[in-house]
Amino acid sequence: MAQVHANLIGGRWVTGAAAAENLNPSDTTDIVGVYALASAQQAREAVAAAEAAFTAWSVSTPQQRADVLDAVATEILARRDELGRLLAREEGKTLPEAIGEVVRAGHIFRYYAGEALRPGGELLASLRPGVGVEVTREPVGVVALITPWNFPVAIPAWKIAPALAWGNTVVFKPSELVPGSAWALADILHRSGLPAGAFNLVNGSGPEVGAVLVDDPRVAAVSFTGSVATGRAVVARAAARGARAQAEMGGKNPLVVLDDADLDVAVNVALQGSYYSTGQRCTASSRFIVTPGIRGRFTQALAQALRQLRVGHALAPDTQIGPVVDDRQLTKDLDYVQLGRAEGARLLCGGARLQRDTPGYFLSPALFDDARPDMRIACEEIFGPVGCIVPARDYDEALVLANATPFGLSAGLCTTSLRHAAHFKRHVQAGMVMVNVPTAGVDYHVPFGGRKASSHGPREQGRHAMDFYTAVKTAYTAA
Repeated sequence: MAQVHANLIGGRWVTGAAAAENLNPSDTTDIVGVYALASAQQAREAVAAAEAAFTAWSVSTPQQRADVLDAVATEILARRDELGRLLAREEGKTLPEAIGEVVRAGHIFRYYAGEALRPGGELLASLRPGVGVEVTREPVGVVALITPWNFPVAIPAWKIAPALAWGNTVVFKPSELVPGSAWALADILHRSGLPAGAFNLVNGSGPEVGAVLVDDPRVAAVSFTGSVATGRAVVARAAARGARAQAEMGGKNPLVVLDDADLDVAVNVALQGSYYSTGQRCTASSRFIVTPGIRGRFTQALAQALRQLRVGHALAPDTQIGPVVDDRQLTKDLDYVQLGRAEGARLLCGGARLQRDTPGYFLSPALFDDARPDMRIACEEIFGPVGCIVPARDYDEALVLANATPFGLSAGLCTTSLRHAAHFKRHVQAGMVMVNVPTAGVDYHVPFGGRKASSHGPREQGRHAMDFYTAVKTAYTAA
């Protein structure tokens, strides 16, 4: 009988109302593990445990919080190979990418261990004689963290670490597709010195478990990363009861390639930012907006590079692109390939399901040419290794096309012109801008987030995360 990995509620491991097998997308005969699914009642119990723990954790010393987070960081980094292998097995990232994500998560916890020791504050003179003013920050309370499957260690880390660093208690609901990484992280946190209930794990579906967390009046704040439709619903439901809401909801990110770009740089930026991690990144650049003087050379070179990419088992040492995460996402990707052809775009390479030595969800990276800005493949987030070339007459039209989207997460530019680079950074409508570097790939010590339909609420990561996880208090004292 396989071990069932339980949920963590109030400092105890609790079996769920049901359990589900976690399958390897590189080899669907490989069962990564069996994981308990929490019920709605267990989600409410987790909230109650977090509420009870908040009283003590919210007034714990900065050193206590720093020590806990540093212990978590130390164990994550010491186990990077083991945890990376688990991540690669359940999500499909190549092993080097998976280990890199685990290392990033360890660094995030260590960064926020330092932030816990730097709470900050202001001591000001009042406009009135004999009165002093203090401005401080306090934790908001119980926070619910709902995370996606594509970064099953890093995204939970950049939500959990700041929440705990500033004295909040946590109820964590990961995606049902990646319970293994979530359980391993919960196990490390459970043994880190946290008081019982300060961190809770409830694995389960969004409609049953996620909905409880969003609607529970004891939850002061909800941070969500996922689809636009679900994110908007989370924001609306949380706001209806006065709770804080933060949502990261993806994008349709442009990469503008100008005539004066270095061709090798542009092709590498497109490959890294658009196709690695199987294109399953919200910051991936899936629209290549290219001007005439370089379009032919760029398109040919990119297509040739894509044909040479090795697609295979995530753990194989020569694999560059792993599988799509599951059969539903693979079907979606293939449907968009057929849609692109039906809309009149020209498929230059890829877009076919591949057979490998093991049964899995393998897809050859696809590139379309002659895409119009109004085509669905150029407008809608596919979340797979599918990109399209959108022609532009010049820089001015390229900027217009880059901004002609309801999204605004990340935007890239390849150019050797300082004038165009400066103008693009100021005028492109995106929360993050990259010049001659891939759109996918960001630092953890600076703000992460977008504009328009891509994001709602304060930024994630870096010190800016404090704006979501703390409340400002102003206190006046007469001498």
